[in-house]
Amino acid sequence: MESPLLGKNSTELKSLVEDLGLPSFTAKQLSQWIYGKRVKTIDECSNISNKNRELLKQNYIIGRHEAEKQAVSKDGTIKYLYSTKSGAIESVYIPDGDRATLCVSSQVGCKMHCSFCATGQMGFHGQLTTDEILNQILSTPRFDTLTNIVFMGMGEPMDNYDNVLRTLDVMTNPDYGLGWSPRRITVSTVGITPKVTQFLKESECHLAISLHNPFSAERAERMPVEKAYPIHDLIEQLTAFDFSHQRRLSFEYTLFDGWNDTTRHAAALVRLLKNLDCRVNLIRYHSIGDAKIKGSNQDRAVMFQDYLNNHGITATIRKSRGEDISAACGLLATQNKE
Repeated sequence: MESPLLGKNSTELKSLVEDLGLPSFTAKQLSQWIYGKRVKTIDECSNISNKNRELLKQNYIIGRHEAEKQAVSKDGTIKYLYSTKSGAIESVYIPDGDRATLCVSSQVGCKMHCSFCATGQMGFHGQLTTDEILNQILSTPRFDTLTNIVFMGMGEPMDNYDNVLRTLDVMTNPDYGLGWSPRRITVSTVGITPKVTQFLKESECHLAISLHNPFSAERAERMPVEKAYPIHDLIEQLTAFDFSHQRRLSFEYTLFDGWNDTTRHAAALVRLLKNLDCRVNLIRYHSIGDAKIKGSNQDRAVMFQDYLNNHGITATIRKSRGEDISAACGLLATQNKE
């Protein structure tokens, strides 16, 4: 079975070219075709000789393919369905004025089992490879309009750390990859502390932490990760890093009626984050069918936002996008779509 060229870095491209006995400059040509011109087939690499293209085709494919389905929201959000070796995944294109963000997936399903997330409830089915993550980006029909990438789709990025980091390397490398600024990319996590600290040392991309409750015992009720990696320990580790310049640290906080939206929670959140240069994104809960879990109303959300802002924590209420096509936060799941 042919191996995908998509996802290979400069060293790997040079090695495979050498193994095939091709001229060394072929590696640079391939990277330009794969990442610069986003070709789908080796035959499109027209400045590589026919003979050498045939050699490449015996062992490799580009590895890029289009979405199998798409759904368009009334607000302009577009959800794409892709097939992978481990099952179907979804990514979401979100236009917003002069900005366009792509929300990408890193796993098929998720191991974290957060009770309010549709992806968490579908279980874990497999890790996405680097080419499968990159394919979501390069195969987006509106690729040329993208201004930002967020790893906030299906899966926990820090649980597929190596492939996510390889993806970020390809995306930000100016010599053989896409050459994006790391400031255009945000990686979200529920807080796997060892991987988060490793990420902060090995990448310059923005970091978003899914927090949702400042009290450890309450957080553990709906986020099992809290038992293994307490949020207070993670916050302590984060204070060792400098977020005062361009790199951004943010916290995602979904508001649930009566569970985490009281003044008591807002005050605890201020205490928890007081030593960090960060912002809090308040998110409306999108129901996944559990009648016991309800989202906060708009008045409570505004109260919570005002409390944080009045006590020195920058907070904004994130606009909900794509809810009518199940593309909003926490709604991505493909168990019934394959």
